Amino acid sequence: MNRRNFLKKTGIAAGLFAFAPWASLPPQTVRKPNILFLFADDQCYEALSALGSEVRTPNLDRLVGGGVTFTHAFNQGAWHGAVCVASRTMLVTGRFLWHAKAIEPHLNQEREAARLWPQLLERAGYDTYMSGKWHVKVNAEEVFRTTRHIRPGMPNQTEEGYNRPVEGEPDPWDPWDTKYGGYWEGGKHWSEVLGDDATDFLQRAAARDNPFFMYLAFNAPHDPRQSPREYVDMYPPEEIDIPVNYLPEYPYKDFIGCGEDLRDERLAPFPRTKYAVRVHRQEYYAIISHMDSQIGRILEGLNQSGKAENTSIFFTADHGLAVGHHGLMGKQNMFDHSVRAPLIVSGPDIPQNLRINTPVYLQDIMPSTLDLAGVRKPEYVQFKSLLPLIRGEQAEQYRAIYGGYIDLQRMVRKGRYKLIYYPEIDETLLFDLRDDPYEMYNLAKREQYSEKVGLMQQELRVLQKAVGDTLTIQ
Repeated sequence: MNRRNFLKKTGIAAGLFAFAPWASLPPQTVRKPNILFLFADDQCYEALSALGSEVRTPNLDRLVGGGVTFTHAFNQGAWHGAVCVASRTMLVTGRFLWHAKAIEPHLNQEREAARLWPQLLERAGYDTYMSGKWHVKVNAEEVFRTTRHIRPGMPNQTEEGYNRPVEGEPDPWDPWDTKYGGYWEGGKHWSEVLGDDATDFLQRAAARDNPFFMYLAFNAPHDPRQSPREYVDMYPPEEIDIPVNYLPEYPYKDFIGCGEDLRDERLAPFPRTKYAVRVHRQEYYAIISHMDSQIGRILEGLNQSGKAENTSIFFTADHGLAVGHHGLMGKQNMFDHSVRAPLIVSGPDIPQNLRINTPVYLQDIMPSTLDLAGVRKPEYVQFKSLLPLIRGEQAEQYRAIYGGYIDLQRMVRKGRYKLIYYPEIDETLLFDLRDDPYEMYNLAKREQYSEKVGLMQQELRVLQKAVGDTLTIQ
């Protein structure tokens, strides 16, 4: 269905979304959609084969073909090295980065007031289910009706998993060996356990008339990147492409919190080698493909439940990951490979195989689900529904995109340009993303771009106020 026909078909429904809470309508008038939220951990926006990646993701590709893909979905950043904590706290509270940090110590009060994402949907009549990674400072059991296998921030990484591999030396670790624990703790790979939980949830939901909200959060592809050997063997290291912006070391790593003492960066040896990057990308691709196979199981379970035709599916990740881009391995940076995540929406009356390039935040999923459920967005929710973009009612979501990492990095992206600022060393980077999508050529010191730098700095200061950022920018 093209966008014009989609608008004709959904114009009346759009009015209902915008002006009337579902609770004000007779029960027989509205059939609320089920909501299936699939959440990856550390999956870069580029890691989908449907978008040209060498990683194989046939089931996610089905979602791409059957729905809308937002190609420029961003995470705003983090207040410490566990970037996923900030991303997930923003998601469940609906608040921008530094406002989310401010409210983090008070999440139990938010829970008691039923102001968190799953609670808002439960108040609207939804059965709520959760399994997998949570990593938010409030107990998941207290905000979802049904929970299983709530996981910590990451599976245990053994010391053998760091500073490896070294070319010409035996690798002390391999991703399919269960003796290292990690994803294998408990006897079954955690992604497979999540697949089991999800299919069981769907069977239970099939027997009920209530709409459901399922929050299914994989730990994959976060390290330790473990998967069955058959998936690792799908990606011979010598056949894996080296990132175009590969560097042996990022020149500013020690000034932006990405030095050799950062856990994520210790995964591979310093300086980086192409051999080490290929092996890490092999393991990254393998665990993504393994996760994709579990997503296939979940989608099949949804079909078997008889609920598929009335279920809206959202897929994203909490942020991206470098895995060799710019000499970095982690996500604690402002480059696109780390601040952008995949974002796919599919479901009833959603256009098929549509790609929207408008910059959004991945946390826009939260108010989008409220929109679908007919829940009036609370004033404290700062992120915005994606549905007006999907319907073609608007072309812009935000005036610019903000990024921040503790007090060491700031970013603003507007139009074709991105500015990154490193306060500790007063270093500014400016990239023309149209001509330099891999962010390799810093234009900030070129005289002809001085005015653009000033305008972008001004834009950053405007965004700082919106997101509660009190850091002084020179």
